[in-house]
Parts: sequence; structure tokens; C-alpha cells
Amino acid sequence: SVLPSLAPPGLPDRFRMFRSCEWEVLERSLNILQASDFYWGPLSVGEAHAKLQQEPVGTYLVRDSSQGNCLFSLSVRMPTGPVSLRISFQEGYFRLKNWFSDCVVRLLELVVAGTRNNPLHFDEMGGTPLV
Repeated sequence: SVLPSLAPPGLPDRFRMFRSCEWEVLERSLNILQASDFYWGPLSVGEAHAKLQQEPVGTYLVRDSSQGNCLFSLSVRMPTGPVSLRISFQEGYFRLKNWFSDCVVRLLELVVAGTRNNPLHFDEMGGTPLV
């Protein structure tokens, strides 16, 4: 596939170059994500954590990642306070730990369902399981 020189219409300019098939996945997923009520767009980690600080444990939001190698971050209110986890995008799939999907919203559905019985552990969370 040919690599586009610019982001297709509707996608933020900050997205790196992808193969055309990956752009289709990104554009479709971003449209679905933008229709959700938990996507906050270009929100800093500090702003995300401040918004989550007074929310119940388990409340989450998705925001644009400030890391150049990741597109999105999942910020979650944990018992010890808010944490942020990077959602990677590789070979047409969004990934978070062992889960992956070609749609960010579907990925989050898989994670929510999967952590009910099998909590995730991330170094970023200091050993606190994500449920």
C-alpha cells in the first residue's frame, strides 16, 4: 500500500503515516469513538486525572495520547487515584495488554468484560489490579 503524505480528512494532523488499510481502520474507529460520551480528545494527563479524581472507582475516559508512538490513552479512576494506560496501534489493531481489536470502543468493551473475572496488572498502577 502507498503511504499517504497527510492525514485523510477528518483525522487529526498529529497521526503518523499509515498504510491506506490502516487509515480506514483509524478513521472508522475515530468516528465511533467521537460519537461516544467518554472520548475527550486532546486532554492532557493532568487534566484527565483532575477530572477523574472525584469520580467513583472504575470511571474512565479516553483521550488523545501525548506520546508520539501512541494515539490514545485510557485514564481510569483506581482506588489509589487516577492512572493512564497507553492504547497502542499496531498492524491495524488497537491493543491494551492482551486484548486487541480494530476498534477502540470494541477494545474497551473486551477489556471491561474480561477484567470482571481476570483483573489486569500494569506496572503503572503499582500492582493495583484493573477491574
